[in-house]
Amino acid sequence: MGVITDNLDIWSEALVGTLVLFFAGGALALILGIIVGAMRVSPVPIARGVGTFYVSMIRNTPLTLVFFAFVFALPPLLGLRLTGDVSLTLGICALGIYTATYVAEAIRSGVNTVPVGQAEAARALGLTFGQVMSLVVLPQAFRSVIPPMVSVFIALLKNTTVAAGFSIVNLGSVRNYLSERGENAFVVILWIMVAFVALVLLLSWVQRTLENRWRVAR
Repeated sequence: MGVITDNLDIWSEALVGTLVLFFAGGALALILGIIVGAMRVSPVPIARGVGTFYVSMIRNTPLTLVFFAFVFALPPLLGLRLTGDVSLTLGICALGIYTATYVAEAIRSGVNTVPVGQAEAARALGLTFGQVMSLVVLPQAFRSVIPPMVSVFIALLKNTTVAAGFSIVNLGSVRNYLSERGENAFVVILWIMVAFVALVLLLSWVQRTLENRWRVAR
C-alpha cells in the first residue's frame, strides 16, 4: 500500500483526470451519438448519408490518430496555446467524438428492435419524425441497448489511458510519474489494474441496476 499512501497527490490527480475524461467524454458521446443514431435511421437521405459517413470515417480511424488530430493538429489551426486545460478539453473532444460512433450504432440497433408499426401509427397521428423518435421509439430502444451501451462506456473508460500519451494526466500516466520517484513499475501497473477493475465493476453494477429497474417497468 505504500506505493499509494506515499504518493496520494499523484494518484488523486490521476483518478480525477480519468473521471473527468470519462464523464465529460461520455456526456459528449451520448449527446452526439443519439443525434447521429437518429440520423442513421432518418427517412431523409441526406441525413442518413451524413450519419453513415461520420460513423464510417471516425470509427475506422484509430483513436490514437484522432488524438493526434485534436491535440497536435487542431491547436495551431485555431491559434491555441497547448496548456494543460486546453489539452484536457481537446482530449475530451477526441474521446467523445470517437465514442459517439459506437453509441450511434448501439442506438440504431435498439431502434431496429422497436416494431415498425408503432412508428407508423405515431406518424399516422400526425407526429413529426423528431416527435416519433423522442416520444415513441427512443424510450423503448434505450431498454434494449443498456448492455451494449454499458460495454461502449467500459471501452471509453479504458480508452482514457490513450490520453496519457498526449500529456493529459490520468491513471494511464501514473507509472511515468511514480517511476521518477523510484517506485516499482510493476507494482504501480498492478494497482492501476485494480483501479480499472473496480471502476468497471461499478459500471457493471449500474448496468444490472438499470436492467432490473426497466425490466419491472415493462
